[in-house]
Amino acid sequence: MSGGNEPEGPAVVVVGIGADGWSGLAGNAQETLAAAEVILGGPRQLDLVAGKVSAELVAWPSPLVPALPGLLAQFAGRRLCALASGDPMFFGLGATLARTLGARHLHVIAHPSSTTLACARLGWPTEDVDVVSVVGRPVERLRRTVAPGRRVLVLSAGAASPAQIAAQLTADGFGPSRLTVLEQLGGPAERTYSGIARDWLHPEGDALNVVAIECVAAPGARVFGEVAGLPDEAYAHDGQLTKREVRAVTLAHLAPRPGETLWDVGAGAGSIAIEWMRAHPSCWAVAVESDPVRAQRIQGNAAGLGVPTLRVVTGPAPEALRELPVPDAIFIGGGLTREGVLDTCWAALPPGGRLVANGVTVESESALAVAHRRFGGSLVRMQVSRAEPVGGFLGWRPGMSVTVWSTVK
Repeated sequence: MSGGNEPEGPAVVVVGIGADGWSGLAGNAQETLAAAEVILGGPRQLDLVAGKVSAELVAWPSPLVPALPGLLAQFAGRRLCALASGDPMFFGLGATLARTLGARHLHVIAHPSSTTLACARLGWPTEDVDVVSVVGRPVERLRRTVAPGRRVLVLSAGAASPAQIAAQLTADGFGPSRLTVLEQLGGPAERTYSGIARDWLHPEGDALNVVAIECVAAPGARVFGEVAGLPDEAYAHDGQLTKREVRAVTLAHLAPRPGETLWDVGAGAGSIAIEWMRAHPSCWAVAVESDPVRAQRIQGNAAGLGVPTLRVVTGPAPEALRELPVPDAIFIGGGLTREGVLDTCWAALPPGGRLVANGVTVESESALAVAHRRFGGSLVRMQVSRAEPVGGFLGWRPGMSVTVWSTVK
């Protein structure tokens, strides 16, 4: 149950409906809609119940979320239903209404989701399938999930999505992957067709579709692991990059947890923020970078590595930090010696928040020593040596030492 500080509002019954329309609804769903005075929904969903109910049919406004409170208040006191595609709580309208009204003002009558129906048609165990939505989201999000041998279901944004997905898979070295498009699942116009991503020539079909991917990597495809420490070659950079081994240690200290927010201050190539977001689909980050060229490069790196929703703020710290959301963790990779940066970051952290900072210069190491005395925590110095040719042999070439300071507020 939700807490007692939820906004007051009208009770709404959310009814999931599939492509099979009225006939596919369970008896209680039909009875609820038949008794409603107002039914809200998208045009396609309202068409599915038109002529079956006596309620006033009202299409959702666009954009939806800002208009929701006023729209729902307009129908306060009337028997109100909202239609949602499939399972309303799976990438659906139900979750949006729950955030707006509070769960106790909501009753949900679920319907099988398109994911459930797709797995049933394909014979795929649902628990072994990754699901990615590109509805209102960049298709680059798929890059975080695609891996050899994986099965992925993509909730499409429309008729153009299958070709976009095939093109991206091919560009990323997954051209041999098999795509199956499932249209109008559960409805009388249900249709399925398949093909190989690199040979995709199918014309656009129905806008209501799910794309199933059986991932196959071509030789030379970029395939990355899930843990921190991606190869340095995964990033475009101008030298301002936290190197692989140091990055892995830094992220171990930052310890990303599901749903948490990171500030990456002095982000350089954005590698810490990007790998923070790759740690879990619900992790979010803000990369703060004063150089506009680097800031633009961060956006490209984020899209290329499957986290295109990384927020990039262009501007110097501490000024650029003042309007950011409350962080759960902060990494200071640049600007540590700039006046006010450390104090602003520390003040922004809630109790239990983690702060990690790296230093390579004498001045930044001195700042870290002072910070350690003020705020506690641990100091670790790292030096990585790499084997390089020395004549006909190999020798160890040491990199610059990096001091890592980490603490918990």
